[in-house]
Amino acid sequence: MTKLYQGATGDWEAVIGLEIHAQVISESKLFSGASTAFGADPNTQVSFVCAAMPGMLPVINEECVRQAVRTGLAMGCKINLRSIFDRKNYFYADLPQGYQISQFKDPIVGEGHVRIDLEDGSTKDIGVERLHLEQDAGKSMHDQHPTMTYVDLNRSGVALMEIVSKPDMRTPEEAGAYFRKIRSLVRYAGTCDGNMDQGSMRADVNVSVRRPGEPLGTRTETKNVNSIRYVMMVVESEIRRQIDVLEDGGKIDQETRLFDVATGTTRTMRSKEEAHDYRYFPDPDLLPLEFSQEFVDELAKDMPELADAKKDRFVAALHISPYNAGVLVAEKESADYFEALLAATVTKSGKPLSELGTLVANWVIGDLFGALKKLGVGITKSPVSIDHASELLCLQIDGTISGRIAKEVFENMLESGKSPEAIVEEKGLKQVSDTGEIEAMIDEILAANADKVAEYRGGKDKLYGFFVGQVMKQTGGKANPQVVNQLLRPKLDG
Repeated sequence: MTKLYQGATGDWEAVIGLEIHAQVISESKLFSGASTAFGADPNTQVSFVCAAMPGMLPVINEECVRQAVRTGLAMGCKINLRSIFDRKNYFYADLPQGYQISQFKDPIVGEGHVRIDLEDGSTKDIGVERLHLEQDAGKSMHDQHPTMTYVDLNRSGVALMEIVSKPDMRTPEEAGAYFRKIRSLVRYAGTCDGNMDQGSMRADVNVSVRRPGEPLGTRTETKNVNSIRYVMMVVESEIRRQIDVLEDGGKIDQETRLFDVATGTTRTMRSKEEAHDYRYFPDPDLLPLEFSQEFVDELAKDMPELADAKKDRFVAALHISPYNAGVLVAEKESADYFEALLAATVTKSGKPLSELGTLVANWVIGDLFGALKKLGVGITKSPVSIDHASELLCLQIDGTISGRIAKEVFENMLESGKSPEAIVEEKGLKQVSDTGEIEAMIDEILAANADKVAEYRGGKDKLYGFFVGQVMKQTGGKANPQVVNQLLRPKLDG
């Protein structure tokens, strides 16, 4: 059911679309051999082509074409065997050519759809209208001089994939889920690193509102939003602003807006251009881009397992809950860590995959993710190696330590970097599973608490926890809970 927004004069429906700009992973730019490495000094990665020197001609980077096709395959979109590069004409200080080489009517990738997972467990298909290749502009720097703007052309000519959705989203949550899904797809496919803090991925957010069932309203476009959270904030802010304007008798201007992070609101940047304002025409320096179906088929053969397929496999083969499987595959690095840890634990323990999937998944999602969040690092910077993590799990699996002790050992591992076996040995944390020792202990505790034994046998079942606690206290928490239960219950009931 579509979410409706309550205004003073009735219900409104939001219509949302995203234009996601994803920087292609390639060593050189779209039409020149200049480097794309991040973090270089300004204007040190600029070729004559990037700087638009007279007489310089663009030459297509074949790797960028491959990456665009791979992305189209990952999204399940139609791959166009013939596409055309166009000139998109506009003036800006950091656009040295006075035009951007892009694609307009004939993009490299056509329609398709991606499925998003929502918080309530439901899914929704969001249409993809197109993916086209284009070159990035440079960067204007307004904070380097009190009266002048500096220009850095390192990004000029970097290959971008612009992924344009259909206006199928209706809520901030759906917009966030779609952005997250596209980021996951390109990272799994290896076509964009998705590092939004470095400008590798950003979105233009299109929002309009209408009365339910009415035609589309006038939309605004908020430019260059570089986080999933900010995309959701832009959508929420624009919906509320547009409803207020319309209910006050005003009209929505078709314009480009900017997002103010400090206030969580958008503000006017300029009136929105139409396609005819850019005076698109085919680039005379570039022939139509043509490749064969065999080229596409070869790329399809080498596609990795994507997040959705991996999630389905985790659920079916490893018996992991759909929710946990979704958490594990959300980031490729997390899924890779989980699978490597599972394989190592299977090898060390001798247990089958199907038995260990849930145990390993729960540890990664609960213990490891919780620790990494506190430390403020990602899984690739985890202080706990796959080898040490599998060792810890195996100590728990074979009964050497209890689940409670395992958490204590893990805390120590994070602080010291030592192996779990060394920590267990040093601190004397091995679980007590000797039935004779535990039985003698139980007999002593029952004898010392005869009054509570009588109360338990008189119907106070909750006292069972008291006796278990006494055994664990006497062993410093090291008694094997399973053995304690096997021996204690018959003695109390007898």
